[in-house]
Amino acid sequence: MTWRGSSTPLDRVYASLPYLLPLLDGIPFGQVLFAQFPVLNALLLPITPLLAIYHGFPFASLIIFFAVFLLVVRNDNIPYFIRFNAMQAILLSIILALCGIVLNLALAPILGGGLLMQTLYNVIFLGTIAAVVYSIAQTAMGRFAEIPTLSDAVYMQLPR
Repeated sequence: MTWRGSSTPLDRVYASLPYLLPLLDGIPFGQVLFAQFPVLNALLLPITPLLAIYHGFPFASLIIFFAVFLLVVRNDNIPYFIRFNAMQAILLSIILALCGIVLNLALAPILGGGLLMQTLYNVIFLGTIAAVVYSIAQTAMGRFAEIPTLSDAVYMQLPR
């Protein structure tokens, strides 16, 4: 869905910021890929301070999650474009958390740490990167990032 001219450049920047949450949540899934290709570690340099804060403080991710949800998504004074993207970023983070739980608690004891687990981690990481880059690009152009099932869930959560 595109409404050109309905979002200011500042709104686009604010709408892109919540996508740092799934990006930071997805980095641990990429550790296998970063170990296989050490050159890719240079890509993490710009967000290293954010990673240290996000994963360094206990419950930082939970506090940020509730702050974004309560202060942005549920605030009707904030433009719908920003709230939509914040909610979509939150849902991406929830999906990543569920993937981590399933992989670590259900599949890791069965599959061990072999090639299949490494492949699953790489797929989740690359899928996260693709979703985040697509969403930020669409948001920067002033469009709603339509991720098939995820966007439908956001529209159900955020009626106009």
